Amino acid sequence: MKMNSRRGIHLLMADDDCDDCVLAKGAFKDAQIDGEMHFVGDGKELLEYLQHQEACTSGDDTLPDLILLDLNMPRKDGREALAEVKSDSRLKTIPVVILSTAKEEQDVEFCRKAGAVDFIEKPVMFEEWIEIFRLLIDRFVLNRNAG
Repeated sequence: MKMNSRRGIHLLMADDDCDDCVLAKGAFKDAQIDGEMHFVGDGKELLEYLQHQEACTSGDDTLPDLILLDLNMPRKDGREALAEVKSDSRLKTIPVVILSTAKEEQDVEFCRKAGAVDFIEKPVMFEEWIEIFRLLIDRFVLNRNAG
């Protein structure tokens, strides 16, 4: 899966579960996505990462093409981080997909209203992780950059 850009696809995942990050990293690689994936451990680190990326560039080349966000994290949870990302004029156009084990209806509704483009329950099987990456890249990155 290639993107029409020199830099490839840039994904950012905020999740405090090391096992999920290892699975995601492997699935990203096995899905043969041209690009790189970065990880942060909570919403505070997510916002610091994004602020650092903004400060390092005058364009949008270093900002992620897609953010995967867990809801239940220490220091700053996914709900707070989502609200802050979507309230920032430079960041609000980045698609944010909630990837969480929590799938309470009030969480789904809150995240949609706050600006998340999708809410996906974390997969159990590694093959499901690969399929999720392929679908998300196709739906929210490649189609976005083509249009």
